[in-house]
Order: sequence, then structure tokens, then C-alpha cells
Amino acid sequence: MASFSQFGNDLYTGKRSYNIVGSRRIWWIVSGVLLLIVIVGTALHGGFAFGIEFRGGSQFQISAAKNLSQTFAGNTVKAVVPSTQPVVTIVGANDVRIQTDQLTTKQSVAVTDALAKAYNVKQTQVANSFIGATWGADITRQAITGLVAFLVLVAIAMSLYFRTWKMSAAALIALAHDLIITAGVYGLLHIEITPAAVIGFLTILGYSLYDTVVVFDKIRENTSEDGDQSRRTFGESVNLAVNQTLVRSINTSVVAILPVAGILFIGAILLGAGTLQDISLALFIGIIVSTYSTIFIAAPLYATFRSGEDRIKKRDKRALAARESSVAGTSVAAVPAAK
Repeated sequence: MASFSQFGNDLYTGKRSYNIVGSRRIWWIVSGVLLLIVIVGTALHGGFAFGIEFRGGSQFQISAAKNLSQTFAGNTVKAVVPSTQPVVTIVGANDVRIQTDQLTTKQSVAVTDALAKAYNVKQTQVANSFIGATWGADITRQAITGLVAFLVLVAIAMSLYFRTWKMSAAALIALAHDLIITAGVYGLLHIEITPAAVIGFLTILGYSLYDTVVVFDKIRENTSEDGDQSRRTFGESVNLAVNQTLVRSINTSVVAILPVAGILFIGAILLGAGTLQDISLALFIGIIVSTYSTIFIAAPLYATFRSGEDRIKKRDKRALAARESSVAGTSVAAVPAAK
């Protein structure tokens, strides 16, 4: 623990430093590859796999089932409705949930009877329900409206707080990066997107923004304190801020991801709770990606956006000239005077 604290102190003082901003092209290539993988992978799978709440359909749930074989449940349903492709999920300790495309009333009754006989349970133990696609469409529309409003307010608030639109632009690009990769993992692995997963997607935007604002605040502090005599270029000041907040970002991520990992493990493996699994998986992926984007995407992007400004170019030129002059003076002083 002491060594880790010393490591953080060395990063803060500049005694130890990682050239994150200077190596930004590497991080952008990594992100580009990840984005390409999830986008192409999702396309090859035919797009996202939306849950029944979004596409609509029929759902059957068997309580206290003794046979938890997903194949058995699927074959039982297909024996009644051969054209359907049932999705079977084990819920909790001994419940089986089967989701299909929309069935007629006659088909639903027939499937209920078949499941009751196959599992040797009473018909009252086979719950039958229908979920319309209209509800999913409403949720999707509200989620998109909320997301757009959130991004607009974030852009305005960050522009006013940091007094530059370039920080808000860098933060929004990082947010888009996080959302695309997190959602893309669902598409790549063909995991169903449910309302709980959508809630997880929206939640990670807040986490990513929080972490980014902390780093940006330190960047503003460093760059505003640099005067005309500073020997640091603008990019070096940004890089120092990233290094100074690096340990904090890591600690925050670890603290956030441990309980999420616990919920994911307990919800998915021990309890079989689908809702817990959906929301915790989105959070688990999102926290990891958000931490990466805050350090390796947002801050380097901001430095790049500002590097073309005349004031920044003049400042960097002065800093480099002062540094060269100092090195030259030291070299002359080191040469002994001629006798």
C-alpha cells in the first residue's frame, strides 16, 4: 500500500510520468480497432438482439420445474408451434421462462397445456402473458429523448464551466465511444438488450462524464497556472494532469466495479435473476471502457483540439526555446575556463 501511495505521489509531482498524450495515436488506433470489431461483429450477427419487451411476443413461465433443460423446454414449444424460435431462460432456482414470437390465443393455450403435461405440473403453474411491442417502442423513444436532452445539457454546462467548447466536444466524443463499445459488446456476443440493459447504458454515461470532468478540472488548473515563463508545453501540462489523476481514476474504477462484479456474479450465476444480470453486465463493461476513454481518449483529444490555436503555438514555442536556452547555458557552464 505504501509503495502504491508513493507511486501516486511520484505521478502527482512529475517525478514519474507516462507520456499518455504524446502517444495518443496508439490509443486512438486501439479504440478504432475495438469500434471496428464491435460494429462489424454486430452487423454480421444481423444487428442487435432485442428482448421481448422491445419486439413484442408471448411469454410462458413454469414455476417449480424439476427439469431445467433449456433444450427440453424449447422442443416442447416447437412441437406445438414448429415455426417459432423459443428463447429459454432459467429464472431463479427452479423456474423456466420461455419467450416466443407473438402467438394466437389458440396457440398460447395449446403451448400452456403442452408445457403443463411435459413438466407434470398444474396449468396454474404455467404463467402465460403477452407483451406488446408498443411498450418497447415507447421506452425506446423516451430513452432516446432523454439521451439527446442529457447530451445537449452536458455540452452547454461543460462549455460554460470550462469556458471552452473544445472540452465539451472531447467529453461527448468519449461518451459516444463508451456507449458504442458497450452496446457493441452486446451485439457482438448476441446478448439480448432489455430495458434493464438500456438503463445500464444510460448510467455509464454519468459515470464516464464524472470521471472526465475531474481530469478536465485538473487540466484547467495546470494550464491556467502556467505563465509565460513555463517550460512545459500545453500538451505536457495536459499530460501532467492525466498522470496526477491516474491513481484516482484507477481507485474510483476499482471501487465501482467490485460491487458491480458481485451483483453480476450473484445475479447471473447464483440467483439466475435476469434483470440483475442485464443491468450489471452493462455497468461492468461500461465502467472499464469509461475509465479507458477518460485517460486515453478525452484528454488527448482536448490537447489535439487546442494544439492548432495561435496562442498555444506561441506558448509552446516559448517553452521549448526557454528549455533549449537552459540546456545550452548548463552546457557552457560545465566547460572549464581556458588557462
